[in-house]
Amino acid sequence: MEGEKMVITVPASSANLGPGFDSIGLAVNRFLTLEAEKAAEWSFSSTSSELNGIAEGKDNLVYQVAEELARQLGMDLPPCEVKMTSDIPLARGLGSSAAAIIAAIELTDQLTGASLTKEEKLRFASLWEGHPDNVGPCLYGGLIVGTHTDEDTNMVHCGVPDVDLVMAVPDSELMTKKARGILPEQLEYHHSIRGSSVSNVLVAALLKEDWELAGKMMGRDVFHHPYRAKLVPGLLNIMDNIQDYGAYGAALSGAGPTVMCLAPRGSGEYVRNKLQADYPDFHVQTAEPAAFGAVVQYMKVKENSGMSM
Repeated sequence: MEGEKMVITVPASSANLGPGFDSIGLAVNRFLTLEAEKAAEWSFSSTSSELNGIAEGKDNLVYQVAEELARQLGMDLPPCEVKMTSDIPLARGLGSSAAAIIAAIELTDQLTGASLTKEEKLRFASLWEGHPDNVGPCLYGGLIVGTHTDEDTNMVHCGVPDVDLVMAVPDSELMTKKARGILPEQLEYHHSIRGSSVSNVLVAALLKEDWELAGKMMGRDVFHHPYRAKLVPGLLNIMDNIQDYGAYGAALSGAGPTVMCLAPRGSGEYVRNKLQADYPDFHVQTAEPAAFGAVVQYMKVKENSGMSM
C-alpha cells in the first residue's frame, strides 16, 4: 500500500422481505466507502452526516471486527488511517452495521494477505452478525437466501431482481436490539408451519419473477410484522394498501423502521410521489437492487494532486 489508498465499497442491504426472516436479503444501491492508508496508529474519520459521532479509535466497529478476524487468522494487522463515507441511513433497517462488518473483513483480508474465499468471509460475518440476511447481500450483491447455525453457514445467490425499490424512511431510529426484544420466544406449531409455507412461496415467486405473487407473500409474514408493527406507525397501512400505489408489495426492511417496497421497473418515481403525498412522516425515496457486493480497489496518491487510478 505504499503510496496507495485502499478503497472498499460495500452496498446497503434489506433483510427479510417480510416472511424470509433472518434468511432472505437484498443488496440496495446505497453505499459505505472506506479509504484506508497505512499510518502510525489506527484512526477513523468521516464527513458524512450518516456517520456523525462515529468512534475515532479502536472502539470503532470496523476496527473491532478487523482485529478479531486478524486474531483468528493469527496475523498482524498494521494500523491505518481510515476515512469513511456513507449514504446508508443508520438504525433504519438498511444494514449499516452489516456493511461495516463486510468492509472490515475486506480490509483485514487485504492488510494480512489472507486471501479468504467469499465463503470464509460470509461464515465469519454471519458468526459475528448472527445470521446471513444482511451480510450476504453486502458481500455478494443481488438477492440471497441463506441459513446459519453454529456449525455452518449456507447461502444461495439468486441473481439481481428486475424491480425498482421504493423506501419509506422515517426520521426516527429503531435499534435492532429493541426490535428483536419485542419478538416472542416461541411460536405455536401451526403458526410456524404457516410462516414457513409463506416464506417458501416468496422464494419461489422471486426466483420465477412472479412479482405480484412475491408482493402478496411479503404482506403475509407471521414471524415479525405482527409484533413490530406497533413500533412503526403507518407500516400496516402501507403494507395493506401498497398495490393501490402501483407497487407489488411492501415489508419492514430488516428490523425497521424503513418500509421497503418492490415496484415494477420504471415505476419507482411514480410510486414514490404517491406514497410521499399520503405519508408525509416518511422520507420516501427510490433505489435499485445493487448488482455487486463489496469491491476493493487501489488508488495511487500523488502529493498535492489528489488520487488517480
